[in-house]
Amino acid sequence: MGRIRFKGKTAAVAASATLLAGLGLGLMASPAQASWDDCESGALCAYTQTSGGGTPGQVWGDNVNLRQYNKFDNARSLYNNGNQCDVVLYTNTWFRGTAQLFLRGYVVSNTDGTNYEDGVGSNIWTNC
Repeated sequence: MGRIRFKGKTAAVAASATLLAGLGLGLMASPAQASWDDCESGALCAYTQTSGGGTPGQVWGDNVNLRQYNKFDNARSLYNNGNQCDVVLYTNTWFRGTAQLFLRGYVVSNTDGTNYEDGVGSNIWTNC
């Protein structure tokens, strides 16, 4: 699976990593790097390069078809820069396929080997 990172305090990282492990997501948490800074506050961002490289594709709100956007259809890294909400990502459009909870502040630095190696289909913001 791609690495997931958290932009925040160490205690929050440990708690979030425990939560993700409890959900069976098996994802690693560690501090994110400055390359994610181009993702605007409140946005879900997708990049066509690993580790947040390049200019992000950004969305706010729920989306039934992220595949219409090249950066989500060909995502190589992802970042939830939401202000108050977590986001559920789906592999297919219209909230179908494999779903995964993606907590605020988390990134996938490389989608290879993850559910999203072929892109992201749709999203719903939750836990607001």
